[in-house]
Amino acid sequence: MDRNRTHSLRHLAAIKQSLFDQGHLDEQFIQLEELQDDANPNFVEEIVTLYYRDSSRLISNLDQTLERNPLDFNKLDTIMHQFKGSSSSIGAKKVKAECTLFREYCRAGNAEGCRRSFQQMKKEYAALRKKLETYFQLARQAGPLETAFRPK
Repeated sequence: MDRNRTHSLRHLAAIKQSLFDQGHLDEQFIQLEELQDDANPNFVEEIVTLYYRDSSRLISNLDQTLERNPLDFNKLDTIMHQFKGSSSSIGAKKVKAECTLFREYCRAGNAEGCRRSFQQMKKEYAALRKKLETYFQLARQAGPLETAFRPK
C-alpha cells in the first residue's frame, strides 16, 4: 500500500473516530458499514444520501406544522417519530437525542420547548451532514476500504 493511501486511511479513521468521540454517531453506523462489500462499495454513503434527501421533507413538514396556531402536538409527534426512526437507522446519535427531547415536549404540550428543540435538532442535523460529507469525500479519495473499522 502506498504512503499516500496509508495516510488517507489514517486520516479517514481519525475523522470517523472524532464523529464517535463527539457523540455524532453511534453503533448503528458501524452496522451499516458492515453491510458494505465489494458488490456495493458505496452502500453507507448511498444510505446517508437517501436519509438526507428524505428527511428534508420531514423537516419541512415540521417547520410548517410549528407555524400553525394552535400547535397540533399529535401531528408534530408523529412526524418527529418518523424523523427519529430515520436518524436512528444511520446512527445519528445527537439528532436522535434531540428528536427524543422534542417528542417529550410534544407530550407535555410545551410549544416553546418544541421550537427550541427543533432549532437545536436542525443544528445537529446540519453539523452531522457537513462532517459526513467530508468523511465520504475523503473515503472516495482513499479508495475502497478492506474492512469496516470500529472506533475505540
